[in-house]
Amino acid sequence: MTVTFNHTIIASKDRHASARFFRELFELPEAPSWGPFVNVLLDEGVILQFAEPPVDIQMQHYAFLVDDDLFDRAYGRLVEQGIEHWADPQMRRPGETNTEHGGRGVYFKDPAGHAIEIITRPYL
Repeated sequence: MTVTFNHTIIASKDRHASARFFRELFELPEAPSWGPFVNVLLDEGVILQFAEPPVDIQMQHYAFLVDDDLFDRAYGRLVEQGIEHWADPQMRRPGETNTEHGGRGVYFKDPAGHAIEIITRPYL
């Protein structure tokens, strides 16, 4: 049997705002949601399930592989909205993108404070 990634629950302060942020950033349509989750559907059936747990949210890192055209549009939205971003995960190169691993990448935080990375080429 093959192994594929299916879904993950992402803690958020406002599940609707977090889901909307990702839908708008990645140009995704609304997806069916249920219970405590607001869902975002990615390619290959992968679901991001945003929930509001009654705990302090610990920052997590989520990386998304996109094509060059979507990278350009998503990066443009980050800049247009004044979202602080960096070329590196240590946040030492503000306002830049990187050209690591033969592609481009950028780091920023989502509405819940999670570290988000967008890359155009996989690391492996």
